[in-house]
Amino acid sequence: MTGQYPVARLFVDGAWVEPDGGHYEVVDPATEETVGWAPEASRDQVHAACAAAREAFGPWSRRPAEERAAVLARAAGIIRERTVPYAELAQAETGATTGTARGMQVGVAAARFRRYARVEPAEWAIPPQINEAGPMGRAGVMGALAVRQPVGVVTCITSYNNPWANPAGKIAPALAMGNTVVVKPAPQDPLSVYRMAEALEEAGAPAGVVNVVSGRSVEVGEAAVDSPDVDMVSFTGSTAVGQRIAEVCGRAMKRQLMELGGKGAAVVFDDADLGSAVAGIGTTFSFYSGQICTAPTRVLAQRGVYDRLVDQLAAYAGRLKVGDPREPDTAVGPVISAAHRDRVESYVELGRKEGATVAAGGERPPYDRGFYVGPTLLADCTNDMRVAREEIFGPVVVVVPFDDEDEGIAVANDSDYGLIDYVWSGDVARAFRVARRLRAGGVGINTVGRNMEAPFGGFKQSGVGRDVGSYALHAYSEVQAIVWPG
Repeated sequence: MTGQYPVARLFVDGAWVEPDGGHYEVVDPATEETVGWAPEASRDQVHAACAAAREAFGPWSRRPAEERAAVLARAAGIIRERTVPYAELAQAETGATTGTARGMQVGVAAARFRRYARVEPAEWAIPPQINEAGPMGRAGVMGALAVRQPVGVVTCITSYNNPWANPAGKIAPALAMGNTVVVKPAPQDPLSVYRMAEALEEAGAPAGVVNVVSGRSVEVGEAAVDSPDVDMVSFTGSTAVGQRIAEVCGRAMKRQLMELGGKGAAVVFDDADLGSAVAGIGTTFSFYSGQICTAPTRVLAQRGVYDRLVDQLAAYAGRLKVGDPREPDTAVGPVISAAHRDRVESYVELGRKEGATVAAGGERPPYDRGFYVGPTLLADCTNDMRVAREEIFGPVVVVVPFDDEDEGIAVANDSDYGLIDYVWSGDVARAFRVARRLRAGGVGINTVGRNMEAPFGGFKQSGVGRDVGSYALHAYSEVQAIVWPG
């Protein structure tokens, strides 16, 4: 069955375990060739992983924060030392370009482990309170301390678009806070997450602190959520799946961190630097081939700049090389699967039927193998079209015109989503004024760049909670108040 391809095993309670459900094929989306064989866990094995994490929680949470941090630092070093082989695997699983696989996948993962190897204070003094005599006792001064405590066992369900940075962004702060984790990677590209577990094991993570279980069956994810040993679920993925997870968590009052879908509005005003706007919006076509929830996929262009912006975006999309992600001049690799390619293409066809103009792309690239979608620009859209309202998750950008500032803000906010929006304007005061009126968890002003210490998360159906930087330490902790008489 497996030939020369690597065969992964589950990682449960510090041991590499044969899966009850056998193995399934992981396919390279660029070549459609076999990358390796991923393990299919049973429900019992997932629950065993959760039980192992529960058993390991007490000792791990009581270890000094400096010792936990040292494990993360060693893991960061191991990952960085193995950047090339790890990136080659990530590229084979995801179809990412070489630069993205090395820098944005493996490189960011190493940086996130390094970031949370920095010990931060977990206690804060609260100003004393003077109480008068009453039913609660005699008059006196009450001191108080706020203490950040670990939540317990955290199930981390991760996305397929970045099998390194996304899991690392959950695992590292969770472990730093003293939690233990059960990681359920996306079924399309789980092999990289097993390499991450390998690095953590070598770095000295005790048995049960990190567990990885995978599978294509919905049952695997369900078991990782409904286990009575799990205290919190951290999920990155679609809003629809997030809603189902939230229902299960709600019944048991499990804590949640949800990073869900997006349909980011890029509001481009007449006075914008069009070169900057085109370069920023154009990352939707190339970065992960548009498979990223933070992408500025819904462009709102003020009338005075609309035609020029459409022309320049179309020209930009037309210059991008689509093809083998291992070639150095490739800008746009494949999407993750044949099924997802079909989904993206169906949205392009839907846009045509809804009355949009295909200003660039719209045709499948002429390759015999690989799940390629050409960068596509849909112009003359209205905000009530499905292509403007639903997350396509591919290299497709829609453009909607607007007249004045108030209309631009209203159209931007007329969305079920609210993850990251963008504003391009030469008037900085206006850009900040508009940003504060946008109903989104983040706003980029004249940039698609990120500050990796800034809180990350969404409004509305884009999620619940915030992470990144110190905010992730809050996300993976409970706050305990300790009060005493002064």
